[in-house]
Amino acid sequence: MNVKTAMYNLEGPSGDVKNYLPAGQTQLPAVYLSFFFIYVALIGVWIWLCWRNRPLVHTIHVLMGILVCIKAFDLISEAEDKIHIKSTGTPHGWDVAFYFFSFLKGIMLFVVIVLIGTGWTILKPFLQDKEKKVLMIVIPLQIFSNIASVVIDETGPFATDWATWKQLLLLLDIACCCAVLVPIMWSIRDLKRAAQTDGKAARTLVKLTLFRQYYIVLFVYIYFTRVVVFALTTVTIYKYRWISDFAAELASLAFYTFTGYKFSPGESNPYLAVEDDEEEAAAKEAMNMDDFEL
Repeated sequence: MNVKTAMYNLEGPSGDVKNYLPAGQTQLPAVYLSFFFIYVALIGVWIWLCWRNRPLVHTIHVLMGILVCIKAFDLISEAEDKIHIKSTGTPHGWDVAFYFFSFLKGIMLFVVIVLIGTGWTILKPFLQDKEKKVLMIVIPLQIFSNIASVVIDETGPFATDWATWKQLLLLLDIACCCAVLVPIMWSIRDLKRAAQTDGKAARTLVKLTLFRQYYIVLFVYIYFTRVVVFALTTVTIYKYRWISDFAAELASLAFYTFTGYKFSPGESNPYLAVEDDEEEAAAKEAMNMDDFEL
């Protein structure tokens, strides 16, 4: 004899509509769909900016566009996954698509952040050995973290030491995030030295300010999405668990938008030439600069 069990909530005006999603995830399909359409709009804006400023487009700008596309596919696959589970109780294969795009997004995000932090194709056409080593450390860790995350999510909270493994993966993810901060610190150090020695102090100071801002924003993004969101998940009542996912997606959107705005291939790009009078004033400022501090 085969016994089949099912757990669901009854919704609708007459209480006869089955909802197989947990109460805390009921709002997630709408959340993911909303952010998907926002990212589609961002993709359109990014393509327009790159087309309009073709002479200023570098390889990193193409990779940034690919990252946003992968993020959009990740959101739509996750939305479809939740929609099918909500109505039928099974994802109908959308969980595979979600894990695939989530895997690509996780790796691509860290690669793009490292490349931006090193100034690749913008400040310099190649990576130094120490910067390649950072990528060689971060990418395998992210691959392991993503695969382990899929396995743990599929086994569910009833598996042995499930909570412990989730916390270990969170610590591993935070370690990867800290690693991608290192190239930005190197770029800040190199730009500070260049501002005091080369003949283009104003342009170098603009770059220095940009990387300082990016360092701070990246640190806040990492802290919020890894620590604050985790804390929010633990303190929020079960019915409103979706708020932590909404907060994480909102923070990601803000970070993607900030990164695209600051490093877009437009005329306001800080890597364009600066007037001679600005150079003279900036050179005096550079000579008086102390060690860089956040």
